[in-house]
Amino acid sequence: MSGHSKWHSIKHKKGAADAKRGQTFTKVIKEISVAAKMGGGDPESNPRLRAAILKGKAVNMPKDNIDRAIKKGLGELDGVNYEELTYEAYGPGGVAILIDILTDNKNRTAAEVRNILSKGGGSLGTAGSVAYQFKRKGMIDFDAARYKEDDIINVALEAGADDVSTESGVTEVVAEPDKFEAVLNALNGAGFEQENAEVSKVPDNYVKLDPDKTQKAMRLIENLEESDDVQSVASNLEMPDE
Repeated sequence: MSGHSKWHSIKHKKGAADAKRGQTFTKVIKEISVAAKMGGGDPESNPRLRAAILKGKAVNMPKDNIDRAIKKGLGELDGVNYEELTYEAYGPGGVAILIDILTDNKNRTAAEVRNILSKGGGSLGTAGSVAYQFKRKGMIDFDAARYKEDDIINVALEAGADDVSTESGVTEVVAEPDKFEAVLNALNGAGFEQENAEVSKVPDNYVKLDPDKTQKAMRLIENLEESDDVQSVASNLEMPDE
């Protein structure tokens, strides 16, 4: 899982440096609204909504914002209808990329994603060409400077986590999606405060490229993530050591 840990570390530092909280809020609000629309407004009976709310809390989203997003999803407040899409693509060096979308205009989004891929040396793949290389995993990240890995391991594994590893200043806990919430709750209950917690798509294997192609692929992934309609980007690119 080391490549994933490095990617989370880089994403976290990049996000802090860019300070794009407004864009992050917009994407989480979309996810909360769609989750509420699909499964109802009660997080106790709607796992997807619970996960989206956790993501909102992880970025310090005010409770009022979360509540309004739920009401928009339920139709109690005026809101936009979003469509979910997943694009499968390839980046420089043949890196596999999964792009999760929430959009109110799929034609606009398709054109934008194609344009970003084209400019970044990537291309869209056919349905099924990339997705099979990824699995859903619950990922919980902690600041390694604040907590000892051994202390996290004791709680996480007891709660059902699959793995705990530390790289690039981040201790990452990995769990199956159906155990993600129980593991997170156990860690929080033990006094550990996470930097990030989400269910992500993780590749079975990572691809290592030469430095030039790695930088180009990283730039492409970052440009995709900056698109308003892109909720998340998963890749099998192995990130370089810092």
